[in-house]
Amino acid sequence: MPYKKERLEKILEREIGSSLLMESKDDRLKFVTITKVSLTNDLSLATVYYTVLGSSEQQIATDKLLQEAKGFLRSIVSKQLTIRKTPDLKFKFDDSYEKGNKIDEILRGLQK
Repeated sequence: MPYKKERLEKILEREIGSSLLMESKDDRLKFVTITKVSLTNDLSLATVYYTVLGSSEQQIATDKLLQEAKGFLRSIVSKQLTIRKTPDLKFKFDDSYEKGNKIDEILRGLQK
């Protein structure tokens, strides 16, 4: 069954998020929130954007944990999807929330 790119991105986002929450043995990965998944046009690489609350040290530690869990997550996703080749996963921290807060603070400062 062929998938549209956008639909496959949403399915990957849901499956990776639920796998981190339900099937991960490391409790630190349960606090990771998947914000977006972006696929390349040939569907071979999925960039997974995530957020985690905490300091920059915790973000670095979470990035290492996600890199170690990449194979585990890819195998779970491949079992859930009926596609020929499961995309390779690349994790990237999503700092858009922090940027949004900074812009909001600047706008509040301009109003005063």
